[in-house]
Amino acid sequence: MPPPATPAPSAAVQPCLRTHGKEVARLHLFDWIVLLLLVATTGALGLVQPFHRFVAQDMMSDLRYPMKGSTVPDWAVPVIAIVVPMVFIVGTYIKRRNVYDLHHATLGLLFSVLITAIVTVAIKDAVGRPRPDFFWRCFPDGVPKYNNVTGDVICDGKPGVIKEGYKSFPSGHASGAFAGLGFLSWYLAGKLKAFDRRGHVAKLCVVLLPLLMATMVAISRVTDYWHHWQDVFAGGVLGLVVASFCYLQFFPPPYSEHGVWPHAYLEHIRRPEGEMQGQSTTNSNMHHNSLPLDLSGSNETRTTSHALDSVEEGSRDQ
Repeated sequence: MPPPATPAPSAAVQPCLRTHGKEVARLHLFDWIVLLLLVATTGALGLVQPFHRFVAQDMMSDLRYPMKGSTVPDWAVPVIAIVVPMVFIVGTYIKRRNVYDLHHATLGLLFSVLITAIVTVAIKDAVGRPRPDFFWRCFPDGVPKYNNVTGDVICDGKPGVIKEGYKSFPSGHASGAFAGLGFLSWYLAGKLKAFDRRGHVAKLCVVLLPLLMATMVAISRVTDYWHHWQDVFAGGVLGLVVASFCYLQFFPPPYSEHGVWPHAYLEHIRRPEGEMQGQSTTNSNMHHNSLPLDLSGSNETRTTSHALDSVEEGSRDQ
């Protein structure tokens, strides 16, 4: 019996999966439960009293910067790290209608931001580095007091203000911004095919734009005297590293031949027709619009390549 016909490369195959989003999410129910646990863990770590590092009188010379408000307030960090990337992710879904891409990009972004937040807060509490404005947090009246025996500070400021004063390293604004916007840079690089070796520098500028925005957020923490430069540097590296791991968990590298779509979607369209029909019998709402592919023998690589090329051509025709 001859193998099923392979779709012609010129055919405009829609890159969408006509499955309900909740069915895809159901397959990743455990991941969403873990996300909720990460949210709870982040909130619990915020209640922990940070380590009060020894601060002597001669150490105060670098901690006497004035107390200022934040150029980027705390509430703006989730907006920058989550809402801004989600605008691009949802926009891609509206154009391409690929539920795998929407779901996996959302999951990867949230994991990136939440894992970064937990690591950042845990390190803050463990290190207890004083902020550059620690003097005025500790002595709001400007009159320093030190222990006669140990030489450590005796703070008389507000407990909440003093608590925040021991949370300088690393910068949460920097790590959060680079986690969310770093993930967005990876996402844009894949969707724009920024590394297709065709010399389109404009694509690279678009990819680097989120990183520039994250850098400006990090710099504001130094100019506001809330962090030392080492704090924002470490926070930025932490956020970018976590974002890279989370993106590559769900998507191929942007420079790969098929780096546009998630791993799960590529695996979906590589499956033989018989296997997909069997899954459709089990769940009529899942995968009933998959591509019929012949993965047997020497035709496996050629068939898969034709299917993926057809998918990408279909996305460009929309």
